[in-house]
Amino acid sequence: MKKHILMVSDMACENCAKKIENALKQTRVDFEVNLEQKAVIVYGDADMINVAKKTISDIGFTVL
Repeated sequence: MKKHILMVSDMACENCAKKIENALKQTRVDFEVNLEQKAVIVYGDADMINVAKKTISDIGFTVL
């Protein structure tokens, strides 16, 4: 499965990571959140990447 890394520059704390994780759990995206690297790793195709980007943006975070 293809892996894509989304950088989330304003994910600064454990609460931020949990907020992103909880939002993405409501979607069909297969993902991992890495707070230390300020990254969300998305597994899948371009559609999954777009869903993840929109979900993260919709809750107030910046995806680079």
